[in-house]
Amino acid sequence: MIRLTNVSKTYAKSTSKAVDDLTLEIKDGEIFGFLGPNGAGKSTTIKMITGILSPDSGTIEVDGINLAENALRAKSLIGFVPDNHETYETLKGIEYLNFIGTMYSVETSLLKQRISEYAEMFSLTDALPNMISSYSHGMKQKLMVIAALIHEPKVWILDEPLTGLDPQSAFQLKQLMRKHADNGNTVFFSSHVIDVVEKVCDRIGIINRGRLVTVDTLDNIRKDDKVSLESLFLTITSDGSDAAK
Repeated sequence: MIRLTNVSKTYAKSTSKAVDDLTLEIKDGEIFGFLGPNGAGKSTTIKMITGILSPDSGTIEVDGINLAENALRAKSLIGFVPDNHETYETLKGIEYLNFIGTMYSVETSLLKQRISEYAEMFSLTDALPNMISSYSHGMKQKLMVIAALIHEPKVWILDEPLTGLDPQSAFQLKQLMRKHADNGNTVFFSSHVIDVVEKVCDRIGIINRGRLVTVDTLDNIRKDDKVSLESLFLTITSDGSDAAK
């Protein structure tokens, strides 16, 4: 569903690559956990997959569509929850969701139905008539999640999606992630909450200093039930570690 081939990215004035020759394939029907310390290239990778940034070299495909050659079609398959809440705060919540749905050409009656279902699921119904500027951190996060799912995209790219969510909403989102993957779609999930990644993901990739260190199922990566993902992550990403080899 997602394929990156020899992808690299260097920011202006930087002497090192933010992402260095990254090759990665995310399968249909899986929740893929993407881990890395701050500055490892995690956010840069996500921004390139979603088309926010263009790679300096390499190719990115979404469901077989080359992102550089057909960006609009590729992006139409993606629902993206960023790690911030950059939205139109002068709009009401319902106006924002209607705007997003219209941008993705969701039929009016279907859009209304999905907004109602997701708003009820995430306890946001009463807040939708209010200005987004009045929303709490958690309410804005719920709005971003609903906006990402409203057109039922094949690919969910979730960057720290659980931040600010109450336990019930976090549970609902994890349930939706599993259902989405079980229906043959893909969830690309990035989080600093390693325990959650360990519980919900089918495979895990760890990036460090711009390079992909390891990709595998959790069981194959640790090869020892006594080793937690947290300790493994710290070992792999520590300075001078040769653990991935």
